[in-house]
Amino acid sequence: MFSKRSIRQSFLIQLIFASASLILIFSSLLYFYIEKSILNEKYEELLDYAKNISHNESLYGSEVPTPDSYLGVSVEVVWLQTLQQDVDLYETTKDNKTFLTIVYPFNPEELSYLKITKDVTGTKQLLDKILNYLFVINAAGFLLVVVYAIGLSKMLVHPVKTLSKKLSNMNEHLMKPIVVDELPEEFEPLGETINHLITRIQNFIKYQKELFIGTAHELKTPLAVIKLKNQVTLIKKRSAEEYIEAIKVTNKTVDEMNVIVSNVLNIGRQEGALLEKPQEVDIIDLLRKKANDFELLASNEGKKLEMSFEPNGFMALIQVSLLNQIIQNFLQNALKFTPQDKKVMLKSSQNSYGLLIEVIDEGCGIDESSDLFAPFKREGNKPGVGLGLFLAKSAADALGAKIDIRNRTDGVAGTVASLNLNSKLSCVLPAR
Repeated sequence: MFSKRSIRQSFLIQLIFASASLILIFSSLLYFYIEKSILNEKYEELLDYAKNISHNESLYGSEVPTPDSYLGVSVEVVWLQTLQQDVDLYETTKDNKTFLTIVYPFNPEELSYLKITKDVTGTKQLLDKILNYLFVINAAGFLLVVVYAIGLSKMLVHPVKTLSKKLSNMNEHLMKPIVVDELPEEFEPLGETINHLITRIQNFIKYQKELFIGTAHELKTPLAVIKLKNQVTLIKKRSAEEYIEAIKVTNKTVDEMNVIVSNVLNIGRQEGALLEKPQEVDIIDLLRKKANDFELLASNEGKKLEMSFEPNGFMALIQVSLLNQIIQNFLQNALKFTPQDKKVMLKSSQNSYGLLIEVIDEGCGIDESSDLFAPFKREGNKPGVGLGLFLAKSAADALGAKIDIRNRTDGVAGTVASLNLNSKLSCVLPAR
């Protein structure tokens, strides 16, 4: 019915063991309490008999006894060889009958004592019946616990089975988010996590399809150009210089194809970086190093790179190569589209989500209606294959971060590329 790795089996065993232990402990305590209460009552009764007799009163004192009170009670005076101050109480069994005996000082000077014996066989039989009833109740209770545990465990694993059934019916074409509101409150985080994973898978499949289609399209065009050039060249004889020129054009087209292939290979390398072991690093320190690397490049192009980092330190458990890829792409695009004598700003700040990293340029801006993160999507007339932002988006998804590109709204032409790291994976360092 269950495997060794079954959570339900483990839950059942623990619940049954805990419930059985609770029933056994409670029943034992109840029985010992009842037994002690009844025996104490009998002891007090014998003690009253002894006190009444020692004070020269009747066996039952001033109370009028019922006929049943005389039954099973015997009183005798015994003499001991040594003085005994304490009251002695003990229980004996004879002829399947149980007797409770008390030895009480009567005349210590003569070493005489009262020995009062009462037949408590009926009381013992009553206690035995109570014990038997408790065993029956315990057995019935244990069976009820087993039935309850099976039902409860089935009820608890029902949401998991529902999720499994929904996920098993999904494929890359029929992936739908799970309705979290229909799940128990305890399973809502799991449902949200699964929905987040489904979204990432959908985006991955979407971008992979776009990548394959885009790669085929980008390679098809230069191949057609090469074929056309070769056909034109073969139509009639040409001079050696004309052949050399034709070969140069063909080589240039081949170089363009190599760039496309290299960028596609970068995507493969990025998928390998997804398996990189996360490291605990100071994000602010990493940003400073990256800014220093690009500051010289910006200066050589007649541009200025400014930086502003808050807080002074921000620790995060992160895949460093993926973060480097995103920041590097942001800075490269910003410097590419920013004219000379203009500036690019690299800044960080803290918000409710986590750490916000922004690269702000003074370029030509973007068309916000287009999908800038689609593969082979180009903006402006600058050279490039159009895979940089596609790689950046894939890296941000792998980091569980938010990525965005928008136009500036402060009256200055340019764009703002932002990356928002989740604070659940990071923490703020104290100021240095």
